[in-house]
Amino acid sequence: MTVQLSIIRIDGYGLWTSTLGTDRESQLQMLQARIYYDIQRLFSQRDCIAYSNRFDEYFAVTNCLSVHGHIPIDLELAKSYPNLNMSMAIGSGDTPYKANLDAYEVRRSGIIQVDGHKIFARNLNDAVNSNSKDNHVKIMHIDIDGSSTISNQLSPYEVTSLVIKTYSRLSDEFLKIESLTFFLGGDNFMVITNDATDNEIQRIINDISTDLGVKLNCGIGIGRTGKGAAEASTRALDTIRHMRKSGKVQPIYEIQCL
Repeated sequence: MTVQLSIIRIDGYGLWTSTLGTDRESQLQMLQARIYYDIQRLFSQRDCIAYSNRFDEYFAVTNCLSVHGHIPIDLELAKSYPNLNMSMAIGSGDTPYKANLDAYEVRRSGIIQVDGHKIFARNLNDAVNSNSKDNHVKIMHIDIDGSSTISNQLSPYEVTSLVIKTYSRLSDEFLKIESLTFFLGGDNFMVITNDATDNEIQRIINDISTDLGVKLNCGIGIGRTGKGAAEASTRALDTIRHMRKSGKVQPIYEIQCL
């Protein structure tokens, strides 16, 4: 099982923002929202899914997208944001964490495979083949159960504080098993994983639920591409909600879409 990650980064972003003067934050917030929208749109069109790691860096799950397949994305981003210097590093590994390390090392090596484009990869044929039965992506979609009840008990900012604590714990615990967690907004999170076992997932969900006093639902999706796995994980999460309405409580549910 192999996962391919493409890390999109705005190079020199901090220095560039300082040229905008001190009255820049509202401009930057609007700019960052547009950039994330465009990155998500461009990768989603190619059956991938992107996450904001920081507002100057994004992770995309790009199984089946070749190095050359990244070129149209690079061209459109360059056209849309001519004042920004963006680059992509493509890495792969048997866990998301190792794919992240591989992309980091590829970027450090300075290997650029496509002339005129800052696309870093080990070779032009880099692309996890979605048609191989051995290659797939496993993504978890996690939310806080009963968030509406929590909202009636806590002020809006206290709810946000609880969500951030939950995100921090999810990130820490899943990183220990080489999985990567991203915050989607609201009370939703997605975890890119591959080797996490059902027992490991159950243990982490139970520990965090007990420690923070929240109930977590976890939909697990397995697919040949990032977008396919994410869609399956959301369908699994929706299934948990539907079962709960009929009186069946099952906080973890898996759907395969291979």
